[in-house]
Amino acid sequence: MIEKQVEIVTASGPMNTFICHPERGPHPVVMFFMDAPGIREELRDMARRLASVGYYVLLPNLYYRFGVEELGAFIGEAGAAVRERFFALMARLTIPMVMEDAGALLAHADADPAAAAGPAACVGYCMSGQYAINAAATYPDRVAAAASIYGTRLITEAPDSPHLAARRAQAEFYIGCAEIDQYAPLETVAALQESLHDAEVKAEVEIYPGVEHGFAFPGRPAYNRAAAERHWERIFALLARTLA
Repeated sequence: MIEKQVEIVTASGPMNTFICHPERGPHPVVMFFMDAPGIREELRDMARRLASVGYYVLLPNLYYRFGVEELGAFIGEAGAAVRERFFALMARLTIPMVMEDAGALLAHADADPAAAAGPAACVGYCMSGQYAINAAATYPDRVAAAASIYGTRLITEAPDSPHLAARRAQAEFYIGCAEIDQYAPLETVAALQESLHDAEVKAEVEIYPGVEHGFAFPGRPAYNRAAAERHWERIFALLARTLA
C-alpha cells in the first residue's frame, strides 16, 4: 500500500490530505469526507480499508481553512472541550466550500498517474453525508457514486439541500441511516426517502436497526461490529457497480 500526506492547492489555501492506494494502478478515485471530529488515525484506517480493495482514496482535512490539523480525543468527559470546538468548526463549513475542495481533489487525482481518469465516487460520514451527495450533483460528469453514512442535514430549506441536489446528479446513491439518531431522526429519513423516490433518483436508503449514530466508527461507544461490517459490504458493492 502506498501512503502519503500532501498539501493540495485550493483557492482558499493548501489543504492537507491523506492519500492511500495499492501499488499497481491506476485505481478509481474515492473522495472520503471526514466527520465532525476531524482527521484522526481511525479515519486513516478506514481510508486504508477502502484503498485495500483497489481504490485511490483521498481523505482531506476539511478544517484547513481554520488552521486546524487534528483535534485530539473527544470521547467522554475529558473530551468535552474538543467536542465544543469541533461543533463550532462544523458550523463554519459550507457546502460551497467543500465543493471547491472536491474540485481541487479531483484535479490533484487527475495529475497523479496512480489515479484512474474514469468515474469517481465519494463517501461521507455524519456532517459530510451532505457533502458526498452534493459532490455528485456538482460534478455529475465525474462522480458516479456517493454514499452517506448516518449523514446529517440531508433535508434543509436551502436551495443546495442534499435531497434537492441529488436530483441534479447522475450518480447512484447509498444512504445508510441509524435507527437511533438524534441528528437524523426517522421522520427525516422517511421524508428523504420519499423525496428521492418521487424524483426517481437512483438511491437506496437503508435503516440499520437497533444501532446509534456513529455505529461504523470503531473508536466510538456506539460502534456496532455487525452494522459496521454491513456498511462496508454495501459501500464496496456500490463502488464495484459504478467504478468498474
